[in-house]
Amino acid sequence: MAMLDIKELRKDPKTFEKKLKNKVPETNLSHLIALDEKIRALKTEAEELKSKRNHSSKEIGIKKQKGEDVTKFMAEMNEVNDAIGVLDHKVAKMEEEFRHSLAVLPNVPMDDVPVSPSPKDNVCVKEWGEKRTFDFPFKNHVELNEKLHLFDFVRGAKISGSGWPLYTNFGARFEWALINYMLDTHRANGFIQIMPPLLVKPEVMFGVGQFPKFENQVFKIKDDDYQLCLIPTSEASLNGMHMDEIIDEEQLPLKYTAYSPCFRREAGAAGSQERGLIRTHQFNKVELFCFTKPEDSSRVYEQMLASAEDVLQGLGLHYRNMLLTTGDMSFAAAKTIDIEVWLPGQNRYYEVSSVSNCTDFQSRRSNTRYRPKNEKPQFVHTLNGSGVATSRLMVALLENNQQKDGSILVPKVLHKYLEEEIVSIKPK
Repeated sequence: MAMLDIKELRKDPKTFEKKLKNKVPETNLSHLIALDEKIRALKTEAEELKSKRNHSSKEIGIKKQKGEDVTKFMAEMNEVNDAIGVLDHKVAKMEEEFRHSLAVLPNVPMDDVPVSPSPKDNVCVKEWGEKRTFDFPFKNHVELNEKLHLFDFVRGAKISGSGWPLYTNFGARFEWALINYMLDTHRANGFIQIMPPLLVKPEVMFGVGQFPKFENQVFKIKDDDYQLCLIPTSEASLNGMHMDEIIDEEQLPLKYTAYSPCFRREAGAAGSQERGLIRTHQFNKVELFCFTKPEDSSRVYEQMLASAEDVLQGLGLHYRNMLLTTGDMSFAAAKTIDIEVWLPGQNRYYEVSSVSNCTDFQSRRSNTRYRPKNEKPQFVHTLNGSGVATSRLMVALLENNQQKDGSILVPKVLHKYLEEEIVSIKPK
Protein backbone atom coordinates (compact mmCIF):
# COMPACT_ATOMS: atom_id res chain seq x y z
CA MET A 1 0.00 0.00 0.00
CA ALA A 2 1.59 3.26 -1.18
CA MET A 3 1.19 6.50 0.77
CA LEU A 4 2.89 8.71 -1.79
CA ASP A 5 3.43 7.97 -5.48
CA ILE A 6 6.69 6.04 -5.33
CA LYS A 7 7.05 6.26 -9.12
CA GLU A 8 7.11 10.06 -8.93
CA LEU A 9 9.59 9.90 -6.05
CA ARG A 10 11.92 7.68 -8.10
CA LYS A 11 11.77 10.02 -11.11
CA ASP A 12 13.07 13.09 -9.29
CA PRO A 13 13.91 12.39 -5.63
CA LYS A 14 15.66 15.75 -5.10
CA THR A 15 12.63 17.81 -6.17
CA PHE A 16 10.33 15.52 -4.19
CA GLU A 17 12.46 15.97 -1.07
CA LYS A 18 12.61 19.75 -1.54
CA LYS A 19 8.81 19.98 -1.65
CA LEU A 20 8.47 17.84 1.46
CA LYS A 21 11.10 19.93 3.25
CA ASN A 22 8.85 22.96 2.68
CA LYS A 23 6.33 21.19 4.91
CA VAL A 24 8.66 19.34 7.31
CA PRO A 25 12.17 20.90 7.16
CA GLU A 26 13.91 17.88 8.71
CA THR A 27 12.72 15.55 5.91
CA ASN A 28 15.53 13.42 4.48
CA LEU A 29 14.73 10.86 1.80
CA SER A 30 18.24 9.44 1.30
CA HIS A 31 17.59 6.39 3.51
CA LEU A 32 14.20 5.74 1.87
CA ILE A 33 15.64 5.98 -1.65
CA ALA A 34 18.60 3.73 -0.76
CA LEU A 35 16.20 1.23 0.82
CA ASP A 36 14.00 1.24 -2.28
CA GLU A 37 17.01 0.59 -4.53
CA LYS A 38 18.24 -2.22 -2.28
CA ILE A 39 14.78 -3.86 -2.21
CA ARG A 40 14.51 -3.75 -5.99
CA ALA A 41 18.04 -5.18 -6.38
CA LEU A 42 17.30 -8.04 -3.97
CA LYS A 43 13.97 -8.75 -5.70
CA THR A 44 15.79 -8.93 -9.04
CA GLU A 45 18.33 -11.32 -7.54
CA ALA A 46 15.54 -13.44 -6.07
CA GLU A 47 13.66 -13.52 -9.38
CA GLU A 48 16.80 -14.66 -11.20
CA LEU A 49 17.25 -17.47 -8.67
CA LYS A 50 13.60 -18.47 -8.98
CA SER A 51 13.95 -18.53 -12.76
CA LYS A 52 17.05 -20.72 -12.35
CA ARG A 53 15.14 -22.98 -9.97
CA ASN A 54 12.27 -23.38 -12.43
CA HIS A 55 14.66 -24.22 -15.23
CA SER A 56 16.57 -26.70 -13.04
CA SER A 57 13.34 -28.29 -11.87
CA LYS A 58 12.38 -29.06 -15.45
CA GLU A 59 15.83 -30.50 -16.17
CA ILE A 60 15.67 -32.67 -13.05
CA GLY A 61 12.25 -33.94 -14.15
CA ILE A 62 13.64 -34.91 -17.55
CA LYS A 63 16.68 -36.65 -15.98
CA LYS A 64 14.44 -38.59 -13.60
CA GLN A 65 12.35 -39.81 -16.56
CA LYS A 66 15.56 -41.02 -18.18
CA GLY A 67 16.55 -42.79 -14.97
CA GLU A 68 19.65 -40.63 -14.41
CA ASP A 69 21.11 -39.81 -10.98
CA VAL A 70 19.87 -36.37 -9.87
CA THR A 71 21.46 -36.28 -6.37
CA LYS A 72 23.96 -33.58 -7.34
CA PHE A 73 21.28 -31.50 -9.06
CA MET A 74 18.90 -31.83 -6.07
CA ALA A 75 21.66 -30.59 -3.74
CA GLU A 76 22.20 -27.57 -5.98
CA MET A 77 18.43 -27.00 -6.06
CA ASN A 78 18.28 -27.05 -2.26
CA GLU A 79 21.06 -24.45 -2.12
CA VAL A 80 19.10 -22.25 -4.51
CA ASN A 81 15.94 -22.71 -2.41
CA ASP A 82 17.84 -21.72 0.73
CA ALA A 83 19.25 -18.62 -1.00
CA ILE A 84 15.76 -17.65 -2.19
CA GLY A 85 14.40 -18.06 1.33
CA VAL A 86 17.13 -15.80 2.76
CA LEU A 87 16.49 -13.16 0.11
CA ASP A 88 12.70 -13.28 0.56
CA HIS A 89 13.12 -12.86 4.32
CA LYS A 90 15.44 -9.88 3.83
CA VAL A 91 13.05 -8.28 1.35
CA ALA A 92 10.07 -8.76 3.68
CA LYS A 93 11.88 -7.06 6.57
CA MET A 94 13.15 -4.23 4.38
CA GLU A 95 9.70 -3.70 2.83
CA GLU A 96 8.20 -3.40 6.31
CA GLU A 97 10.80 -0.75 7.17
CA PHE A 98 10.15 0.95 3.82
CA ARG A 99 6.37 1.06 4.38
CA HIS A 100 6.82 2.57 7.84
CA SER A 101 9.27 5.20 6.52
CA LEU A 102 6.85 6.08 3.73
CA ALA A 103 3.82 6.13 6.07
CA VAL A 104 5.23 8.97 8.21
CA LEU A 105 5.89 11.25 5.22
CA PRO A 106 3.26 13.99 4.73
CA ASN A 107 1.45 14.90 1.54
CA VAL A 108 3.31 17.07 -0.96
CA PRO A 109 2.17 20.74 -0.94
CA MET A 110 0.70 22.18 -4.12
CA ASP A 111 2.80 24.71 -6.03
CA ASP A 112 0.54 27.68 -5.15
CA VAL A 113 0.91 27.17 -1.38
CA PRO A 114 3.07 29.85 0.35
CA VAL A 115 6.41 28.38 1.41
CA SER A 116 7.11 29.13 5.06
CA PRO A 117 7.42 27.20 8.32
CA SER A 118 5.40 29.85 10.18
CA PRO A 119 1.61 30.42 10.39
CA LYS A 120 2.47 34.14 10.63
CA ASP A 121 3.00 34.00 6.87
CA ASN A 122 -0.47 32.66 6.09
CA VAL A 123 -2.08 34.77 3.36
CA CYS A 124 -5.50 36.40 3.71
CA VAL A 125 -7.30 35.72 0.42
CA LYS A 126 -10.75 37.02 1.38
CA GLU A 127 -12.66 38.94 4.07
CA TRP A 128 -16.41 39.09 4.52
CA GLY A 129 -18.30 41.52 6.76
CA GLU A 130 -16.81 43.76 9.41
CA LYS A 131 -15.70 43.41 13.02
CA ARG A 132 -18.38 44.22 15.55
CA THR A 133 -17.78 47.46 17.44
CA PHE A 134 -19.18 47.99 20.94
CA ASP A 135 -20.30 51.13 22.76
CA PHE A 136 -20.31 49.26 26.08
CA PRO A 137 -17.83 47.02 27.95
CA PHE A 138 -18.29 43.66 26.19
CA LYS A 139 -17.78 40.26 27.82
CA ASN A 140 -16.29 36.99 26.67
CA HIS A 141 -18.52 33.91 26.37
CA VAL A 142 -17.50 32.51 29.78
CA GLU A 143 -18.50 35.77 31.48
CA LEU A 144 -21.74 35.94 29.48
CA ASN A 145 -22.56 32.39 30.50
CA GLU A 146 -22.52 33.31 34.19
CA LYS A 147 -25.99 34.79 33.71
CA LEU A 148 -27.14 32.99 30.54
CA HIS A 149 -26.53 29.45 31.93
CA LEU A 150 -26.04 27.84 28.52
CA PHE A 151 -23.18 25.57 29.62
CA ASP A 152 -22.12 23.99 32.87
CA PHE A 153 -18.35 23.61 32.81
CA VAL A 154 -18.18 22.61 36.50
CA ARG A 155 -20.56 19.66 36.12
CA GLY A 156 -18.96 18.70 32.81
CA ALA A 157 -15.64 18.44 34.66
CA LYS A 158 -17.33 16.47 37.45
CA ILE A 159 -18.54 13.90 34.91
CA SER A 160 -15.47 13.57 32.68
CA GLY A 161 -12.73 15.99 33.74
CA SER A 162 -11.69 19.34 32.31
CA GLY A 163 -12.23 19.94 28.61
CA TRP A 164 -15.57 18.09 28.39
CA PRO A 165 -18.38 20.66 27.98
CA LEU A 166 -21.94 20.14 29.17
CA TYR A 167 -24.66 22.10 27.33
CA THR A 168 -27.77 22.92 29.33
CA ASN A 169 -31.30 24.00 28.47
CA PHE A 170 -31.22 26.68 25.77
CA GLY A 171 -27.51 26.11 25.23
CA ALA A 172 -28.31 22.53 24.09
CA ARG A 173 -31.24 23.73 21.95
CA PHE A 174 -29.13 26.49 20.41
CA GLU A 175 -26.44 23.92 19.55
CA TRP A 176 -28.94 21.63 17.82
CA ALA A 177 -30.38 24.58 15.91
CA LEU A 178 -26.90 25.37 14.57
CA ILE A 179 -26.28 21.75 13.56
CA ASN A 180 -29.61 21.47 11.71
CA TYR A 181 -29.11 24.83 9.99
CA MET A 182 -25.68 23.74 8.74
CA LEU A 183 -26.89 20.35 7.48
CA ASP A 184 -29.79 22.00 5.64
CA THR A 185 -27.39 24.50 4.06
CA HIS A 186 -25.06 21.79 2.77
CA ARG A 187 -27.86 19.55 1.52
CA ALA A 188 -29.20 22.51 -0.44
CA ASN A 189 -25.72 22.85 -1.94
CA GLY A 190 -25.74 19.28 -3.24
CA PHE A 191 -24.13 17.32 -0.40
CA ILE A 192 -25.53 13.92 0.63
CA GLN A 193 -26.12 13.61 4.38
CA ILE A 194 -24.43 10.69 6.16
CA MET A 195 -24.67 9.56 9.78
CA PRO A 196 -21.36 7.70 10.29
CA PRO A 197 -20.06 5.47 13.10
CA LEU A 198 -18.18 7.30 15.86
CA LEU A 199 -15.79 4.39 16.44
CA VAL A 200 -13.53 3.21 13.63
CA LYS A 201 -10.86 0.57 13.01
CA PRO A 202 -7.14 1.41 13.17
CA GLU A 203 -6.82 0.80 9.42
CA VAL A 204 -9.43 3.51 8.81
CA MET A 205 -7.35 5.90 10.92
CA PHE A 206 -4.30 4.95 8.87
CA GLY A 207 -6.17 5.57 5.64
CA VAL A 208 -7.21 9.10 6.57
CA GLY A 209 -3.66 9.94 7.70
CA GLN A 210 -4.14 9.95 11.48
CA PHE A 211 -2.02 6.83 12.06
CA PRO A 212 0.80 6.27 12.74
CA LYS A 213 1.91 9.91 13.19
CA PHE A 214 -0.94 11.12 15.44
CA GLU A 215 -1.84 7.89 17.20
CA ASN A 216 -1.11 9.37 20.64
CA GLN A 217 -3.72 12.11 20.10
CA VAL A 218 -6.62 9.68 19.68
CA PHE A 219 -8.93 8.14 22.28
CA LYS A 220 -9.00 4.34 21.91
CA ILE A 221 -11.37 1.58 22.97
CA LYS A 222 -9.54 -1.66 23.69
CA ASP A 223 -10.93 -4.87 25.15
CA ASP A 224 -10.95 -8.56 24.29
CA ASP A 225 -13.44 -8.11 21.45
CA TYR A 226 -12.76 -4.62 20.07
CA GLN A 227 -9.86 -2.43 19.09
CA LEU A 228 -11.47 0.78 17.92
CA CYS A 229 -10.81 4.51 18.01
CA LEU A 230 -13.11 7.45 18.74
CA ILE A 231 -13.11 9.66 15.66
CA PRO A 232 -11.26 13.01 15.91
CA THR A 233 -13.52 14.13 13.04
CA SER A 234 -16.06 12.36 10.80
CA GLU A 235 -13.52 12.86 7.99
CA ALA A 236 -12.11 9.53 9.18
CA SER A 237 -15.41 7.67 8.80
CA LEU A 238 -16.32 9.31 5.51
CA ASN A 239 -12.93 8.55 3.95
CA GLY A 240 -13.29 4.96 5.16
CA MET A 241 -16.68 4.51 3.44
CA HIS A 242 -15.07 3.64 0.09
CA MET A 243 -11.87 2.02 1.34
CA ASP A 244 -10.70 -0.80 -1.01
CA GLU A 245 -13.41 0.11 -3.54
CA ILE A 246 -13.39 1.00 -7.23
CA ILE A 247 -16.00 3.73 -7.75
CA ASP A 248 -17.82 4.05 -11.06
CA GLU A 249 -16.66 7.17 -12.88
CA GLU A 250 -20.29 8.26 -13.41
CA GLN A 251 -20.79 8.46 -9.62
CA LEU A 252 -18.09 11.11 -9.17
CA PRO A 253 -17.95 13.55 -7.57
CA LEU A 254 -19.39 12.06 -4.38
CA LYS A 255 -20.17 14.95 -2.02
CA TYR A 256 -20.99 14.06 1.58
CA THR A 257 -21.91 16.00 4.71
CA ALA A 258 -22.13 14.54 8.20
CA TYR A 259 -22.68 15.70 11.76
CA SER A 260 -20.74 14.00 14.54
CA PRO A 261 -19.22 14.66 17.94
CA CYS A 262 -15.42 14.77 17.63
CA PHE A 263 -12.94 13.54 20.23
CA ARG A 264 -9.33 14.69 20.69
CA ARG A 265 -6.89 13.98 23.49
CA GLU A 266 -5.09 17.32 23.29
CA ALA A 267 -7.28 20.17 24.46
CA GLY A 268 -4.73 22.97 24.22
CA ALA A 269 -3.02 25.06 26.82
CA ALA A 270 -5.01 26.12 29.83
CA GLY A 271 -5.44 29.83 30.36
CA SER A 272 -7.89 32.68 30.17
CA GLN A 273 -7.57 32.89 26.38
CA GLU A 274 -8.74 29.32 25.80
CA ARG A 275 -11.22 28.75 28.58
CA GLY A 276 -14.74 27.51 28.02
CA LEU A 277 -15.52 26.27 24.52
CA ILE A 278 -12.43 27.51 22.70
CA ARG A 279 -10.55 24.19 22.82
CA THR A 280 -12.08 21.02 24.26
CA HIS A 281 -11.69 17.23 24.19
CA GLN A 282 -15.19 16.83 22.71
CA PHE A 283 -16.93 19.15 20.27
CA ASN A 284 -19.62 19.01 17.60
CA LYS A 285 -18.85 19.44 13.92
CA VAL A 286 -20.58 19.22 10.58
CA GLU A 287 -18.10 17.81 8.07
CA LEU A 288 -17.87 18.09 4.30
CA PHE A 289 -16.06 15.33 2.41
CA CYS A 290 -15.72 14.67 -1.33
CA PHE A 291 -14.33 12.04 -3.66
CA THR A 292 -13.50 13.39 -7.12
CA LYS A 293 -11.61 12.71 -10.31
CA PRO A 294 -8.24 14.49 -10.18
CA GLU A 295 -9.22 16.99 -12.87
CA ASP A 296 -12.33 18.00 -10.88
CA SER A 297 -10.80 18.43 -7.43
CA SER A 298 -10.04 22.17 -7.76
CA ARG A 299 -13.61 22.93 -8.82
CA VAL A 300 -15.14 20.81 -6.05
CA TYR A 301 -12.73 22.44 -3.57
CA GLU A 302 -14.25 25.84 -4.37
CA GLN A 303 -17.76 24.40 -3.92
CA MET A 304 -16.87 23.09 -0.46
CA LEU A 305 -15.34 26.40 0.55
CA ALA A 306 -18.41 28.28 -0.69
CA SER A 307 -20.78 25.98 1.25
CA ALA A 308 -18.87 26.57 4.50
CA GLU A 309 -18.93 30.31 3.83
CA ASP A 310 -22.70 30.17 3.22
CA VAL A 311 -23.10 29.01 6.83
CA LEU A 312 -21.21 32.00 8.24
CA GLN A 313 -22.78 34.54 5.90
CA GLY A 314 -26.26 33.32 6.86
CA LEU A 315 -25.33 33.89 10.51
CA GLY A 316 -23.97 37.36 9.70
CA LEU A 317 -20.52 36.65 11.15
CA HIS A 318 -17.41 38.50 10.01
CA TYR A 319 -14.73 36.09 8.82
CA ARG A 320 -11.57 35.87 6.77
CA ASN A 321 -10.10 33.10 4.58
CA MET A 322 -6.45 32.31 5.18
CA LEU A 323 -4.34 30.31 2.70
CA LEU A 324 -2.06 28.28 4.95
CA THR A 325 1.69 28.06 4.49
CA THR A 326 3.45 24.76 3.83
CA GLY A 327 4.48 24.56 7.48
CA ASP A 328 0.99 25.22 8.87
CA MET A 329 -0.93 22.65 6.85
CA SER A 330 -2.09 19.31 8.17
CA PHE A 331 -0.21 16.08 7.51
CA ALA A 332 -2.59 14.88 4.75
CA ALA A 333 -3.30 18.22 3.04
CA ALA A 334 -1.76 19.48 -0.21
CA LYS A 335 -3.58 22.82 0.11
CA THR A 336 -5.67 24.33 2.91
CA ILE A 337 -7.74 27.44 3.45
CA ASP A 338 -8.80 28.14 7.04
CA ILE A 339 -11.95 30.16 7.62
CA GLU A 340 -11.46 32.24 10.75
CA VAL A 341 -14.11 34.19 12.68
CA TRP A 342 -13.40 37.17 14.90
CA LEU A 343 -13.88 36.52 18.62
CA PRO A 344 -14.02 39.85 20.53
CA GLY A 345 -13.56 38.18 23.91
CA GLN A 346 -10.24 36.70 22.76
CA ASN A 347 -9.31 39.73 20.65
CA ARG A 348 -8.26 37.49 17.79
CA TYR A 349 -9.43 35.35 14.90
CA TYR A 350 -10.05 31.64 15.46
CA GLU A 351 -10.44 28.90 12.87
CA VAL A 352 -13.95 27.42 12.57
CA SER A 353 -13.39 25.64 9.27
CA SER A 354 -10.38 24.15 7.54
CA VAL A 355 -10.96 23.18 3.89
CA SER A 356 -8.26 20.93 2.42
CA ASN A 357 -7.48 19.26 -0.88
CA CYS A 358 -5.65 16.03 -0.04
CA THR A 359 -5.17 15.02 -3.70
CA ASP A 360 -4.54 11.24 -3.88
CA PHE A 361 -2.75 10.99 -0.52
CA GLN A 362 -5.64 9.47 1.47
CA SER A 363 -6.95 7.39 -1.43
CA ARG A 364 -3.56 5.69 -1.82
CA ARG A 365 -3.53 4.84 1.89
CA SER A 366 -7.14 3.62 1.69
CA ASN A 367 -6.89 2.04 -1.78
CA THR A 368 -9.87 4.04 -3.08
CA ARG A 369 -9.96 4.20 -6.86
CA TYR A 370 -12.25 4.90 -9.80
CA ARG A 371 -12.33 3.36 -13.25
CA PRO A 372 -12.17 5.74 -16.21
CA LYS A 373 -13.71 4.36 -19.40
CA ASN A 374 -11.48 1.78 -21.10
CA GLU A 375 -8.62 2.50 -18.67
CA LYS A 376 -7.06 0.95 -15.60
CA PRO A 377 -8.40 2.07 -12.18
CA GLN A 378 -6.88 5.30 -10.88
CA PHE A 379 -6.76 6.85 -7.42
CA VAL A 380 -9.45 9.44 -6.65
CA HIS A 381 -8.78 12.78 -5.04
CA THR A 382 -10.26 13.40 -1.58
CA LEU A 383 -11.21 16.75 -0.09
CA ASN A 384 -12.43 17.60 3.38
CA GLY A 385 -13.65 20.65 5.23
CA SER A 386 -15.47 21.71 8.37
CA GLY A 387 -18.90 22.96 7.62
CA VAL A 388 -18.43 24.03 10.46
CA ALA A 389 -17.28 23.24 14.04
CA THR A 390 -19.94 24.49 16.43
CA SER A 391 -18.00 25.21 19.62
CA ARG A 392 -16.07 28.24 18.36
CA LEU A 393 -19.03 29.18 16.20
CA MET A 394 -21.12 29.31 19.38
CA VAL A 395 -18.46 31.54 20.98
CA ALA A 396 -18.53 33.84 17.95
CA LEU A 397 -22.32 34.15 18.04
CA LEU A 398 -22.45 34.84 21.77
CA GLU A 399 -19.65 37.40 21.79
CA ASN A 400 -20.52 39.20 18.56
CA ASN A 401 -24.29 39.25 19.14
CA GLN A 402 -24.22 40.35 22.79
CA GLN A 403 -26.25 43.41 23.76
CA LYS A 404 -25.72 46.00 26.47
CA ASP A 405 -28.16 44.23 28.83
CA GLY A 406 -26.26 40.94 28.50
CA SER A 407 -28.78 39.34 26.14
CA ILE A 408 -27.80 37.65 22.88
CA LEU A 409 -29.54 38.24 19.55
CA VAL A 410 -30.39 34.96 17.82
CA PRO A 411 -29.73 35.06 14.05
CA LYS A 412 -32.91 34.96 11.99
CA VAL A 413 -31.83 31.82 10.09
CA LEU A 414 -31.99 29.85 13.37
CA HIS A 415 -35.49 30.91 14.41
CA LYS A 416 -37.28 28.12 12.53
CA TYR A 417 -35.15 25.48 14.26
CA LEU A 418 -36.34 26.52 17.73
CA GLU A 419 -39.68 25.56 19.24
CA GLU A 420 -40.73 29.18 19.32
CA GLU A 421 -39.33 32.22 17.59
CA ILE A 422 -36.74 33.36 20.11
CA VAL A 423 -35.27 36.67 19.06
CA SER A 424 -32.81 36.88 21.93
CA ILE A 425 -31.36 34.89 24.81
CA LYS A 426 -31.86 36.87 28.00
CA PRO A 427 -29.91 36.68 31.28
CA LYS A 428 -31.59 34.85 34.14
